Amino acid sequence: MECGLTEVLKWGNPCYTLEDNNVVLIHVFKEYCAFLFFKGALLNDPQGILIQQTKNVQAARQIRFTEVKEIIRLKPVLKQYLRHAMEVEKAGLKVEMKKTAAFPMPEEFKNRLTKNAAVKKAFYALTPGRQRGYLLYFSQPKQSATREARVQKSVKKILAGQGLND
Repeated sequence: MECGLTEVLKWGNPCYTLEDNNVVLIHVFKEYCAFLFFKGALLNDPQGILIQQTKNVQAARQIRFTEVKEIIRLKPVLKQYLRHAMEVEKAGLKVEMKKTAAFPMPEEFKNRLTKNAAVKKAFYALTPGRQRGYLLYFSQPKQSATREARVQKSVKKILAGQGLND
């Protein structure tokens, strides 16, 4: 709080903003809690402590903790990272995000789009984030039958203009 950020509650977690822009979120998981820096990919990481949650997370990075003493020990480092995150936000820097076309489209979904113009039109009318969500979801299974089932299950939502988790 001494950094001058505004504390708000987002997604059920304390989130700290600068001029209404998200800078850092404190979130809790079963095995750890974390500071999540929204533009963490732009931060210098001299300590090597920033973690990319999954290979698909493009911008955010987190610092994880399993014990309070870790937070106390890293307090000066956390302040340094937080100041840097604030500088990134003040400078208006943006993380260069991969375009939706860079994500693989499984054959099962390509075939559906080729055979059904309404689904194709509805899919491309979705926001890029929703499109990526579906592409990641469809690409995960190893078996074609599972990919096909996921596509079939999602068609109704796509036609309704909804994202995977709407």
